[in-house]
Amino acid sequence: MNFPGDHRSERSPGQPQPHHQEGPVTSSRTGPASTAARTRAWLRAEALPLLLLVLLMLVARSSFANHYHVPSGSMQPTLQPSDRIAVDMTAYGLRLPFTLVDLVPREGPRPGEVVVFDSPVDGTRLVKRVVAVAGDTVELVDGRLRINGAWLRPRGAGTEVERFGTRLVSLDLRHGGGPDMAPIVVPDGMALVLGDHRGRSADGRQFGLVPVREFYGRALAVYHRRGEGFLWKRL
Repeated sequence: MNFPGDHRSERSPGQPQPHHQEGPVTSSRTGPASTAARTRAWLRAEALPLLLLVLLMLVARSSFANHYHVPSGSMQPTLQPSDRIAVDMTAYGLRLPFTLVDLVPREGPRPGEVVVFDSPVDGTRLVKRVVAVAGDTVELVDGRLRINGAWLRPRGAGTEVERFGTRLVSLDLRHGGGPDMAPIVVPDGMALVLGDHRGRSADGRQFGLVPVREFYGRALAVYHRRGEGFLWKRL
């Protein structure tokens, strides 16, 4: 039954309902332009913060602390080949990241400290001990050091121990002491570095004195050693 104004048609029972076919759903944000916009949004939201984090980590590593592996046995018995060492990059001054430009200069290295630097010969990263600094008169005979007229062997100690201030250093002289050095005076801004394994170390006796500004930092401790795992052995 139809009422006035009601234009709906009455269908008899069982009469099939008309089928309305829906067209494809379209969006104004499809196509290359939309893909590029989503990519830019992802870069801003995810990739850029991640990149900044990585850069900050690299800057911190370059400026404050770092770690290196010991490439050879030239520092035995103190350091073993493949030892991992922690290095204080601020020990000799705070530098502009990835450069040797000093931002906050500090006191230079002291005799007995273990330092990290690049070889003046071929740029290889080296780990050696500072044995003499500016103003010191240094001489080396049979692997033994004489600084300012005094031999560094402590009284009552064996021939394979030397004293730098309060620091006792064990040497490896099983293969001899290596080349001798006639007495020299270390000039300003320079240092003499040697390996503790005196007979098996290519060091200042071969490549000469090293400018102290070339030192990246001071080795603090061994934190991993093959066969022993993680440890903290101060240097």
